[in-house]
Order: sequence, then structure tokens, then C-alpha cells
Amino acid sequence: MRIARAIRRLSEALEKLPGIGPKTAQRLTFYLLHNPQSELDSFAVALTNLKKDTKECRLCFNVGETDPCPICTNRERLQDQICVVENPLEILVIEKGGFYHGLYHVLGGAISPLNNLGPDELHIYDLVPRVKTGKITEIILATNPNMEGEATAMFIAKMLAKYQVKLTRIGRGLPIGADIEYADEQTLSRAFEGRREF
Repeated sequence: MRIARAIRRLSEALEKLPGIGPKTAQRLTFYLLHNPQSELDSFAVALTNLKKDTKECRLCFNVGETDPCPICTNRERLQDQICVVENPLEILVIEKGGFYHGLYHVLGGAISPLNNLGPDELHIYDLVPRVKTGKITEIILATNPNMEGEATAMFIAKMLAKYQVKLTRIGRGLPIGADIEYADEQTLSRAFEGRREF
């Protein structure tokens, strides 16, 4: 049976998203096909404006509507702590917990030679000027507790060893191999409370 070109194109586009295989892409395509046109139009506008209406913060590399982002410009936050995360989604999870009140630094991923991601492809070296100001007393390494996250944390620790800054690693409230973005607030809160010197 020949599939309509529009259905095939959308399915192929959805397959490019992480975690979406061919069958899931087809299910999503047919789900969208049975939605009212007004909902599809709203979805298309939101998708079209996704990049246009967001900015990357030049200080922490978080994604928001302004540059610098609201977290970096909030003087009520602890200005001497930086929590290093792999991606902006992890900031949302940590903020939802309400237990951390410092600043952030988004790496844009983790060191992964198999995926051609080294320190130069990430925002690792952008952390150094922030530490050099002398205002930062603690760097919390909140990379994911998997091989790539551990390698990234070790690289950052070696890079910052010559500076007068306390390096801590979030505790093991998270199971090995888990991603921060899927953790619940209580587990994440315990991980922060159990952080240790790195």
C-alpha cells in the first residue's frame, strides 16, 4: 500500500527525534492527522517559533526568553555557587524541587568520544572565567551518574584544581545510569544534600 507523501514525510521527521522509532513516529503522525486543523496550526506555530522566541544565556548557557537569563540576573540567588549540569532540562527539574538557590552552568552535553563530543564541543572551558572572578566559592558537579557524566566531572575537577574553589559532586541519591531529568524531587534533593568534595 502506498502511503500518502505528507504522512511519510512527517513520520520520517518524527523518527529523527530521540527515543522515537518508526512505529511510534507512525502512531504520532496518525494521532496528529485526527486532530482538528486549529490544533495542528497552533502546534506548527509553536514549533516554528521555538528557536525564534528563545535565547541562550551568554553567562550560564541556559535557554530562556532573555539574555542574560532570569536566574543569572536574580540577585536573591546565591552568587557564590554554580551548579554544573549537562542540559537546560536538568535546571527545570532542580528548580522544581526548590532546594537549590545558586547559579548554574549548562555544558550542552557530556564528554563522549563515541559521539564526537569532547571538551571543545561543550561549554566546559566557559566555566573558567566565571571561577577566575574569585566570587565563586563552590562548584557543584551535577552531571549524570553514568560513564560520560563521570568522565566530564573528572575533567572539570582536573581543570579547576588550580583555583581556590570547593568542588563537590552531587550524592548518590540517583542510581547509576539514571538521568537527572527523570529523577523525582525527593531523590534529587537527597542527592544534593549528600554531595561531597570531589
